[in-house]
Amino acid sequence: MDFNSSLRIAATGLHAQTARMRVIAENIANADSAGKAPGDEPYRRRIPTFQANYDAEVGGRIVEVGRLAYDMSDFSSRYEPGHPAADESGFVQYPNVNTLVETVDMRQAQRSYEANLNVVTVTRQMLGRTLDILRG
Repeated sequence: MDFNSSLRIAATGLHAQTARMRVIAENIANADSAGKAPGDEPYRRRIPTFQANYDAEVGGRIVEVGRLAYDMSDFSSRYEPGHPAADESGFVQYPNVNTLVETVDMRQAQRSYEANLNVVTVTRQMLGRTLDILRG
């Protein structure tokens, strides 16, 4: 595998983790987004999907961002009779976003991003050293 292949594979990992962090940030931002009227469905948690595909040009597997899936788990309900979205019993449905889970997912995505960034950095250093050897 050559330097360009290493850089392209790491770049696809960076792109995938960036997309993952964007979706997680959206989930966290909407963690308390209830509906505006009774019966309105609140924000539903999104989950990014990924696919590993073989790229003949690179000579290895690359990661590609797939479609966004929706978490079909139940919404949480809170008793808030004064809320505009409260049903006849006074309960309001809130998103199925658990900020603790999202925070852990964000940390995992950050670590994966850093690992791919380290691959890019080391590959560039190796390329630089190779050029130095060839010059000397």
